[in-house]
Amino acid sequence: MARERRASPRWARLTDEELLDLRFCDLGLEIRGSALERRVAQLYDELARRGLRFRPHCWLAEEWFSPDRVPGIAIPFFLAHPRLAMLEYRQMFDVEGGTDGASMRLLRHEAGHAIDSGFRLHERKRWQQVFGNPKKPYPASYTPRPQSRRFVLHLEWWYAQSHPAEDFAETFAVWLRPRAQWRKTYTDWPALEKLEYVDELMRSIEGRAARVRSRRQVESVSRLRTTLREHYEAKRRRHEIEVPEVYDRDLLRLFGDPGVAEHDRAVGAASFLAREQADLCRDCSRGTGEHPYAIAQILREMTLRCRELELRVHRPLDEVRIDVAIFLSVQTVNYLHDAHHRIPM
Repeated sequence: MARERRASPRWARLTDEELLDLRFCDLGLEIRGSALERRVAQLYDELARRGLRFRPHCWLAEEWFSPDRVPGIAIPFFLAHPRLAMLEYRQMFDVEGGTDGASMRLLRHEAGHAIDSGFRLHERKRWQQVFGNPKKPYPASYTPRPQSRRFVLHLEWWYAQSHPAEDFAETFAVWLRPRAQWRKTYTDWPALEKLEYVDELMRSIEGRAARVRSRRQVESVSRLRTTLREHYEAKRRRHEIEVPEVYDRDLLRLFGDPGVAEHDRAVGAASFLAREQADLCRDCSRGTGEHPYAIAQILREMTLRCRELELRVHRPLDEVRIDVAIFLSVQTVNYLHDAHHRIPM
């Protein structure tokens, strides 16, 4: 962080509106010198401690991903500088991988995809017997089974259940994590067979170089002429939803009749929702698996209607916040995907 402050670029002092008009290729972003440098080094250290020679190359892109046939990891640009992380939060109400812990979980997961590509592990018959057909088309959504013990738990929303390739990447991530004690954690789980297989598989490639050695940087931001504004407009479109109707009776139940209590002393419901928006979107996202931006759209409709009805908060704020969070979660599950979680693309 000290190095980042010393070398703070001029664009870090721009307003959000000014920053949004810049192109990716003009930002001059690098992993070196950022918090990501330390995190990538930690990933390499974890691989080395497991006896693996493999080191996935990393670069900055628009999103997290590991391309097919390229044994590397694309990391979102906004993690390369605190100012961009702040912009991401204001635009999307979330910073995916914004903490050390969250970033390492994602790096281990993507490293699973990268090592699979590097050694073409999914071509092995045993891999396919354990995890399934790697060529199976990715579904637009999946219905997780929270009680299933056939899959490890790593990323949120039971992500291992979405596709055989994700099942392998999640299992690898659990296997790689230091001090995980996965044999103890997954005792009596069918998922233990997958972990045992990954352990056997990794031992078979200890000290070996990958078969695929491409260092290509797919969709690197250093070459993107897209502006940040165009990026976020497209990103929000991907998470646009058909907002379910919010009935006035629901809002009256949450905030009370505007004709009662003392108006002058009560907090405006619209102001309350606007103030709590970011936290509500984050918390409801964790509970439903929906992106915070999708939840924000419901919340905006609620805020506008509260303003029109001139509703105010007449109960303790903590109590109202809990009720609003429950209402948002129910709206999300019932109206958006009926417990189907969309796979991020």
